[in-house]
Amino acid sequence: MRTYDPATRSGTVFLDDGTVLAFPARAFDAGPLLLLRSGQRVNIAVSGEEITFITLSTFPLPS
Repeated sequence: MRTYDPATRSGTVFLDDGTVLAFPARAFDAGPLLLLRSGQRVNIAVSGEEITFITLSTFPLPS
């Protein structure tokens, strides 16, 4: 997790290769989380170039 704005429920993540991707509120709302903190490891689902789901690395992604 790079950034998270609780007011908009959106933010950015670092991929393992250092790429930064933004995620919209709908990706956050699709998961079970209430908040995120900078530095947390997360799992993401991506469709095309958009993050569609974000959750903690210990939680499963939807099938």
